[in-house]
Formats: sequence, C-alpha cells, structure tokens
Amino acid sequence: MSQTMSQEIVANRESETVIAVRGLAKSFGSQQIWKSLDLDVYRGEVLGVVGGSGQGKSVLLRVITGLVKPDAGTIRIFDRDVRDLSREEKVDMEARWGVLFQDGALFSSLSVLQNIQVPMREHLDLPQSIMDDLAFLKLAMVGLRPEAAHKFPSELSGGMRKRAGLARALSLDPEIVFLDEPTAGLDPIGASEFDHLIRKLQQTLGLTVYMVTHDLDSIFTVCDRVAVLADNMIVKTGTPEQLRRKPEHPWIEEYFCGERARAAKA
Repeated sequence: MSQTMSQEIVANRESETVIAVRGLAKSFGSQQIWKSLDLDVYRGEVLGVVGGSGQGKSVLLRVITGLVKPDAGTIRIFDRDVRDLSREEKVDMEARWGVLFQDGALFSSLSVLQNIQVPMREHLDLPQSIMDDLAFLKLAMVGLRPEAAHKFPSELSGGMRKRAGLARALSLDPEIVFLDEPTAGLDPIGASEFDHLIRKLQQTLGLTVYMVTHDLDSIFTVCDRVAVLADNMIVKTGTPEQLRRKPEHPWIEEYFCGERARAAKA
C-alpha cells in the first residue's frame, strides 16, 4: 500500500473512531507501565502497536479488551464508555471483537473444531450442526484444511495453531480483531503468508485490526498506521513511512531507520 493511499485511508476514517483511550495509567507494584496514554483506533484500519521491552504492548491490549483493569483513564469502544456498561452490555460488546493471543492460546483438551465453537457456545444458541458448518467455514477462511478440525493443538505446527486461533477469533464475525504478536515464532515464509492472510481478511471482511507486533516486515506489509509506545505513553502515531522519514524520537529512529528497518523496507 502506498503512503498516499494510507494517508487517504487515515484521513477518511478519523471521524470513525472505534476505540478511544484517554489518560490511561497502569502500574504493577512500583513499576509504572504508563502514566497518561492516549490512543485512537479508526474503523477499517490495521493499527500496529510497537515499543521496546517492558513498555506494556500486550498489557495495553488486555486492558482495552477488559482482561486487566487500568489504574486511571477512560476507554470508549463503539462510542461507549466501558465503565458505564452493565454486565449484559459488556458481554454483548465482547461478541463484537475477537482476540488472537500469542501461539493461538487454544484449549489443549479441545479439538480445533471445538476451540472455534467456544465463543459460539458462550454467545449464541445454535444447533450443533450449524456450529459445525460455521466452524468449518472459519477454518477455510484462515487457510486450514478440513482434516485439521479434529486435531488437538498439540498435533498442530506453530503456524497452524496461529491460524486455528485466528479462526476462533473470527467465529462470531467480529468488527475488531486484536492480534498479539501474530507472526512471532514463525519462519520468514510462514510469517509472510500470515501477513498476507491478515490483510486479505481485513479487506474482505472490513475488519478493524489492532496488532501488537515487533516484526518490521509485518509493519511495512500490513499496517496502515503505527502507534509507538515509549516513555510510558504513546509518543507518536503515523504511517510506517511517516515514522521512517520523521522519527522525532530516539527509539523510533533506531527502530525504523536502523539496519534491520532498511532491510525490511527493501
């Protein structure tokens, strides 16, 4: 995707903010993760979240999805303050997003088919035959063959586990998909294939994708914008090209303009 096209996409979507984070703070004991973090995620974009070790990239994903409570700040999703939601409203909102955790995070005692059906059983009331049909459809969407359905996570390769986890994240046809280091541990070919799968699904399904990553290839291949975590906050957001050309922060310069970044861009 060209820089001009990415800028146009961002400009057209700024009025469609699906996630708005303001003044977020979080500490674990004496370790402060963020002190005043602001972030917007626009409908239909692929946002990459990057940062150095210990900056709280995965923690931020878990806070936004309600798995970890912040110490301060507000989170609005689909223009609703999550603090104001009743239990039933929170359950309904959670059905509008899917999450792919690192290495898939599949239930080891369940088959792939059963793993994909877990959100369906939690949020829907469907006959088993329909859930089976839907689960096989999700498998096909992520590029897994039907015979993978009856395998257990321990019988899958790392790449297959990630695809199965992605199929589960898509099981309820979500509007937002959260991805936590989706290409970590994959070989370069597998990582490239997964990047292209994410982009294809995002374009086909109109997804908003929030992706925690450290993979420069993924950033330049998939991301419309990138948000950089440093100094206990989001220090800068922009397209990958904008961050490369005007880093304006030592960590960003090292990350986007260093030798590995030049190789990824090439």
